[in-house]
Parts: sequence; structure tokens; C-alpha cells
Amino acid sequence: MNYTKLNDDNNQTCGYLSSFIPEDGVEEYQVILELTDGTLTYKEQINRLHKVFDNLRKGKLKNALPVITRYFLSDAANQLEELQDSINPQLTGAISIIEQPPLNGTKIALWAYLQTDMDIQLLDDGLWKATHSAFGHLWKGSATSREGDSEIQTKQLLNDYILNLNAQHCLLADNCIRTWFYVQNIDVNYSGLVKARNEIFHAHELTDKTHFIASTGIGGRNADPKTVVQMDAYAVQGISAKQIQYLYAKTHLSSTAAYGVRFERGTCVKYGDRRHVFISGTASIDYKGEVLWVGDIRKQTLRVWGNVNALLNEADCSMDDVAYATVYLRDVADYNIVKEMYDSHFPKLPIVIVLAPVCRSHWLIEMECMAIRADKNNQFDKF
Repeated sequence: MNYTKLNDDNNQTCGYLSSFIPEDGVEEYQVILELTDGTLTYKEQINRLHKVFDNLRKGKLKNALPVITRYFLSDAANQLEELQDSINPQLTGAISIIEQPPLNGTKIALWAYLQTDMDIQLLDDGLWKATHSAFGHLWKGSATSREGDSEIQTKQLLNDYILNLNAQHCLLADNCIRTWFYVQNIDVNYSGLVKARNEIFHAHELTDKTHFIASTGIGGRNADPKTVVQMDAYAVQGISAKQIQYLYAKTHLSSTAAYGVRFERGTCVKYGDRRHVFISGTASIDYKGEVLWVGDIRKQTLRVWGNVNALLNEADCSMDDVAYATVYLRDVADYNIVKEMYDSHFPKLPIVIVLAPVCRSHWLIEMECMAIRADKNNQFDKF
């Protein structure tokens, strides 16, 4: 993985770009952008962020199109409308917008995943489809339901998504690779999400004896206060079971089912020319499912790195292959410590650190990431 530091002319916008550029085939880029001046107005911050992003897409990344762009906001109820008005209507790919305040003191940050040589189209059901070779990559962003509690909303979101997949001749169990669930007031509402997801998974042959789906379930707020759960998702049309490897790292982590939830710790998808590794939200946990280092943010951060690295190693990857990472903190006061640790150990990695409580109150930090590594496997079609 190649990394490039990004700065605008006034040094008011910064970030990092990761690049996966094979000898031939699809190039992949992931961008994290943040502001450096929290005193700018929200409108000024949006304009500067988009100016840098637009210049990247017109320059260094002129042959690449976004497949998903996620915005992290500090106050979605007051910021959503202005952001939506400022997004270029010609921007391709799924758009995800969530209130998870950037912890550097600014109002907005951005993660974007871009690829070259993709035919990208918006389908009637709201899915974005990126097509190359034998595969159709299906992205969904900011799916919501306003009625009922977290259990009811999760059921509605998943049932609607299953219909979306079915319309593309896909199944939840066979084709969905990754989900993100953002839960308002997670300490209260996470149990309803878990109950609904467990029931729907069981009904669709996602069980302890088969497999689950890589996922992040984390605190996050939609601009609409009636939306308790928001969902993003990624599926691959045309994929086969033999291309998918589920990651467990049993020396470091328990199964999620050990404490009543249902998702995969990580999933590796193998293509003829590369492999993608999706690491779910990962916290300071041991192989028994117990929280480690309660109250110690430094030791919890080190344990998170150890767990993530163990999962990556199982897919024959390492932190050197990571294209981006999102780090979630429960306590604003831990930001400076965590930022210093990441800057010291992973100075070039595209990373955003946001305020978002993890599903257990004793977990102070969680990290998710995606890795990409070159591969040569004639058994599978190229990406």
C-alpha cells in the first residue's frame, strides 16, 4: 500500500491518501480528509473540504470514481441540509452521513473509497452498483426507518435490504460482505438491534453453524431524532463461497456468539489479482469474550492493535496493507492520547478518530479497517 499526505495551499485541510495500483486492472484509492482550523464556520469547513476533494478527483484521481463517500458530522440536525446542498450532484456512489463528531475539534470529516475502470450506476432501489469484470459491487448508504424502536427499525432495514439484494439476484447470506449499524443512544438501543439482527440472520441461514457478516455496530446519530438505527452495507454480485474466508483469530478473540451477538470478526474476499480484508469494529477483548484493561485507554489501544493484526495475519495481510481505518472513542478526553499513539505507530495511515460509544460501556476504543493486498490466483476472476 502506498500512502500520500494531503494538504491544501493554506494548510487548513489535511488528510491521507492510500493507493493500491496493480500492474493492470482496477486501481483503488481511499481518502481521509479533515480540517485543521476548528474556528472556521461550518460553511467554510464544507467548502474547504470539498475543494480539496474536488481537486483530488480532477487531478491525481481523475480516472477514479467514488463507490462510497462517508461524512462524519458534529451536529447532524443543524448541518445535514447545508451538506446535502453542497454535495456535487454528479458525485457517484453511495453517500453515508452520520453524526460522529471528529475529535480534532472540527465540524466535518470525510472518508471516500474510489476505484478506476468501474461502470457505476444508481439502481431504482437506491443501491449503487459498480461493475467490472464478473462482479457487481453493491453499496448502500444512510438507510433509515423512522417507525418504532431499535428492534423494529433494524428489522425493517434488513428486510428492505434483503429485497434490494433479491432484486439483483443476490442473497443476504451469500452476497453481503459488510454492514455498518449506527445506533442512537447505543447503551439503551443496542439490545434491540441485536435481537432483530439475530432473528433475521437465523431466518436467512446465517447461524453459528454457517457464518455471519462482517459488521460495525457503534454509536451514531441521524439528523432525524426518530431514526434510532441507520445502516450502510456492501455486497458483491457474482461472488462464490470459495472466494470468501472468515477470520477468527481464536488465540486473541472469542466468537461474537459467545456474548449473544452475531457478526464476523473479519472477512477476506479473494479475487484473481487481489484480496480485500474487511475488519469489523474491534475492541479490547480476549479469547473468552471479556473486556481487557478496563479504564486504561493506552492498554486498550494496544490490545485493539493486537487483535486487528491477528485478524489481518489470518488473511496473510498486515497493517502495511491497511487502506484506511476509523477509530471510535467513547470519551473525548482520550483523544490526545490515542491520536499521539496512532501518529507514532502508523504515521501515514489514512485514519479518522470520531466520538462514538462502543456497544459495551467498558470499551473505551474500537477500530475498523480495510486492507488490500495483491494476489495471483487463477482460480478466480480478477476484481
